[in-house]
Amino acid sequence: MAVTTITFQFHDGQPAQTHVAAPGESVLDVALNNGIQLQHNCGGVCGCSTCHIYVDKGGDELPEISDKEEDFIDRAVDPRLNSRLACQCVVQRDMQLTVTIPKQDFLGH
Repeated sequence: MAVTTITFQFHDGQPAQTHVAAPGESVLDVALNNGIQLQHNCGGVCGCSTCHIYVDKGGDELPEISDKEEDFIDRAVDPRLNSRLACQCVVQRDMQLTVTIPKQDFLGH
């Protein structure tokens, strides 16, 4: 039986963490369920850019980025080609994702 995993890497050099994810969970859900601090000012409904992440591996297996998500990524700090919102990255079966959590702005921007 294949297992879906997400490996979280951190901008500040703390050790990476790998966690199992159930199909239908978002990267944000998995982070929060495992004590990983990831901002989510809108509550995870694609209403802000605070859960901005970089998808380093496995991004082709994620749902396609929506226009709304792209608009919010444009407002994120230091967006890149592999930027996504963790609340919109819903895992599927048999996936192995690697994501980096960039420096977060704790002032709510």
